[in-house]
Amino acid sequence: MKSTPVIIPLVNPNEPDALLAALHVTEGQHVSTGDPICTLETTKSTAEVEAESSGYVAGLHHQTGQTVRAGEVLCTLADSPGGRPSAEDRTAQPATGVTETPPGLRITQPALALARQLDVPLDALPVESLVTESVVRGIADQGAAADITVLQAGFDPLAIIVYGAGGHGKALIELLRALGSYRLLGVIDDGIPAGGLILGVPILGSGQVLVDLFQRGVRLAVNAVGGIGDVSVRVKIFRRLSQAGFSCPAVVHPRAYIEPSATLSPGVQVFPHAYLGSDVRLGFGTIANTGAIISHDCTLGNNVNVSPGAILAGGVQVDDNALIGMGVTLNLMVRIGAGARIGNGATVKTDVPPGAVVRAGSIYPG
Repeated sequence: MKSTPVIIPLVNPNEPDALLAALHVTEGQHVSTGDPICTLETTKSTAEVEAESSGYVAGLHHQTGQTVRAGEVLCTLADSPGGRPSAEDRTAQPATGVTETPPGLRITQPALALARQLDVPLDALPVESLVTESVVRGIADQGAAADITVLQAGFDPLAIIVYGAGGHGKALIELLRALGSYRLLGVIDDGIPAGGLILGVPILGSGQVLVDLFQRGVRLAVNAVGGIGDVSVRVKIFRRLSQAGFSCPAVVHPRAYIEPSATLSPGVQVFPHAYLGSDVRLGFGTIANTGAIISHDCTLGNNVNVSPGAILAGGVQVDDNALIGMGVTLNLMVRIGAGARIGNGATVKTDVPPGAVVRAGSIYPG
């Protein structure tokens, strides 16, 4: 039976061990290529591990909060339900990257093997984001090593782009301007031709220009696709940016207030007058929109959208891809299941199951 091992990447060359901060799959679950498997954290870095192929999760014996080592096999992806990893698949691979990769380079083991296969110099790979197989292939396709050297020489650590020219994109332009710490190059939108302006910022074209921007040394982006109607669109943009070698920093408007004990993952966006309380945790790509209140000990998963004026009482848990509408009130300790949608102005008094819809203006349960 065919299976593909999911190997723990070397997130930080100086730290072979990483914290399994979040596990996004369960034993037997089917995943598709690019689906998130887990989130790893070191003292200096955070990385998302994605499925390199489709399959059924098998041999998963790890739990969130455990320490894992680069080169270990987290699980395998079997080609049929009930598959079991072979003895070879279960064997941890040596974390050779600890001594062989350049300082600062974060690269998955499959990407490292591919780089050697294609004779891509490791010192030509970007150090600002996790290097995957797609990044290695993209650099290999650019041709000669001299071209790669030019790319590295032009790296601009402050350059950033906005992906999406709608209302959320305008809000992010204003946020980045308020921060004053980035150099905003332009806006990408798949539905608007290059040449125009959004709030005085040039439209650069569709996502096809990502390759050119990468060659020019741009490595940072913010995802301005809000995904209110369909969160999968927002997830798709994050995946496209990652595959092109871009990182998405957390951005916080200077007029938001974040308690020092709160934890923000990459891709998080916090807008004016939002408040994040003590020990709040926001997962990758989550939005805390204007005036949102997220009280102490709340935990929000990945790609959660908390709309303007929503209020989350203490200890609330919101799972991945859920939408909390404008003016919603979530009572103490409730849990909102993955993909659930809470309509504008609703009050939620108890747990909402995954995928459920709470009508706007209603009291749940009725």
